[in-house]
Amino acid sequence: MQSALDFSGKVVIVTGGGKGVGKGISERFLEAGADVAICGRSEPEGLPTANGRTAFFRALDVRDPDAVQAFVNEVAEHFGRIDVLVNNAGGAPFADAATASPRFSESIVRLNLLAPLFFAQACNAVMQQQQSGGSIVNIASVSAQRPSPGTAAYGAAKAGLMNLGTSLAVEWAPKVRCNTIIAGLIRTEQSHLHYGDEEGIAAVGRTIPLGRMAVPQDIADACLFLASDMASYISGASLTVHGGGEKPAFLDAANVDQK
Repeated sequence: MQSALDFSGKVVIVTGGGKGVGKGISERFLEAGADVAICGRSEPEGLPTANGRTAFFRALDVRDPDAVQAFVNEVAEHFGRIDVLVNNAGGAPFADAATASPRFSESIVRLNLLAPLFFAQACNAVMQQQQSGGSIVNIASVSAQRPSPGTAAYGAAKAGLMNLGTSLAVEWAPKVRCNTIIAGLIRTEQSHLHYGDEEGIAAVGRTIPLGRMAVPQDIADACLFLASDMASYISGASLTVHGGGEKPAFLDAANVDQK
């Protein structure tokens, strides 16, 4: 019997799949037997590889709908099908909401909300023609559910992405399932830019109930599950992967004896 987590013969697109969380997701699907196609602004130093297999790569700006459509067309023609889309590409630098320029804010929303929609539309057109349909997994953030100071447009866009997933799950059923992962703090090769040195990273990890930040493989495993037949009746859902969340600040501020 074939394992429900065996993706042999399946084709997976991972946006921003060459580094950080995206690379972890790409490698996990390669390990599971899938053919993986990734894209990004520039080719990474090393393409995701697992079990002697390497991801297919094309450079493109995910905010460009024409480039997105051309990439999806190429993948569908090259591999003959598209079974899974993981909308992973996104992010935002720190910016004070009071002074962020309209152009900056628009670019953040376009990257984190409109680009996933462009990819979902293009892949859905392919998936609807397949007997087995397909699965779309959007990578959102805890910033969508709590204040996001310094990245306000990003948090708002990710909140929009969560809502988008619920709408697409209704419109594109029953052929295509669409779910969202609400990711917490994740340790990647760029963590030092956000949290400082090893001591700072460890200190941040201690604020999380499970005692550490996520690693890309934690998010990748959630993607693998949601894209698999094990989740065949899960659509329009949001799966929170944040190690238990954040301890409410008032608990440390209160001076009542809770013992």
